[in-house]
Amino acid sequence: MDLKDQLKNLFPDHIPEVSENEVDETLDIWLQDAPIICKYEKRKGKPITILEGYTGATEDFKMLAKELKQKLSVGGSYKDDKIIIQGDYRDKIMSILKDKGFNVKRVGG
Repeated sequence: MDLKDQLKNLFPDHIPEVSENEVDETLDIWLQDAPIICKYEKRKGKPITILEGYTGATEDFKMLAKELKQKLSVGGSYKDDKIIIQGDYRDKIMSILKDKGFNVKRVGG
């Protein structure tokens, strides 16, 4: 029995309020018709994966960048409407984006 169940037993007439801090885990990100381009480059001898071509809101793309970095446990950044992920993670990124419903196109190598 968790804390919420115990509180329901103690206060059966209480209706819990939904706070603004609780965010729904299923984020609504705008899905586009054109594919997101996933390409591989080497900069200063180190591999990076670049995602570009998203036409939705900038904030949605930033949230997507944060989620990808967390799932892959890697570093990266968002610059000039591009997500830059450190390392060659094209296959993993493409599978994550396809699961979310995006069209992804692999470019290069």
